Amino acid sequence: MRHFLHAFAVIGLVLFTSLGVGAGESAGEFQSFAYPAEGGEDESRRQYFLHLPSTLKANAPLLFVLHGYRGDPRDYMGEMEMNRQAEEYGFAVCYPQGIKDDEGVAHWNAGLKISKVDDVAFLSQLALDLQKKHGLDPNRTFACGVSNGGFMSYTLVVEKPDVFKAAASVIGTMSGDTWQHRANCKAVPILQMTGMEDKVVPHDGSMSKRGGWGGAPGQEEIIKFWSGLADAREEEVVELTPKTTVRYYRGGNNGIEVWFYQIRKMGHDIPNKKNSGLDLSHELWRFFRRF
Repeated sequence: MRHFLHAFAVIGLVLFTSLGVGAGESAGEFQSFAYPAEGGEDESRRQYFLHLPSTLKANAPLLFVLHGYRGDPRDYMGEMEMNRQAEEYGFAVCYPQGIKDDEGVAHWNAGLKISKVDDVAFLSQLALDLQKKHGLDPNRTFACGVSNGGFMSYTLVVEKPDVFKAAASVIGTMSGDTWQHRANCKAVPILQMTGMEDKVVPHDGSMSKRGGWGGAPGQEEIIKFWSGLADAREEEVVELTPKTTVRYYRGGNNGIEVWFYQIRKMGHDIPNKKNSGLDLSHELWRFFRRF
């Protein structure tokens, strides 16, 4: 997948899979979700795909997969292969659609200045609705996303830790606003995947503050913050593949862990076996299934 600059905003990847109740089904139609929110009609009625695997049992986990800036879940069907993991491990996957920012671009408002859309309200209320409707586990509802979706995943666990219990950011980071509100954070499991040559979301925290994207420090400091918050002091460094080093921070309160993937010679691209040696969906669920 390719990413490119649009003004000073982050261009992310979209994560997609099919709607259905079994593996291998083709794309279905968006489902619609109405929720109480200020704003126009588009903001009060939102869309999402939902995959309920054939292996789903009562009180199963729920994983939200958030696309990147300019994303549409239909654009990258099958790229994540997260339904394959869902079938094997029996969890539900929700793929929501972001709506337009002030420039008419689909996005997630992770405390940004490019729209007034309340995506925290939408995603958290959708999660509660899906938990109730499908008998899913409120203590195992997780958020992951790519690029802008990664920003949003951090924002969700900062602002709604009662709903989203862990987060994975793939080539994303914390927005400036979310970082500024870190004093309110609760310790949660965090996974961060970073391309060490990423020029769109640089690992050193040098991203422009325009639009509210930048303002957080480098990702090493962000990881230090989250691991310190959980008191996860046991560090293990593993060369997982020839291109990927993982730093595991374990031993945290209530079993919380923080994982930091540093991928050499990779820019703002979705990790795959070719550019990182990783099976991304496997790595993501290997993390989430621990909690």
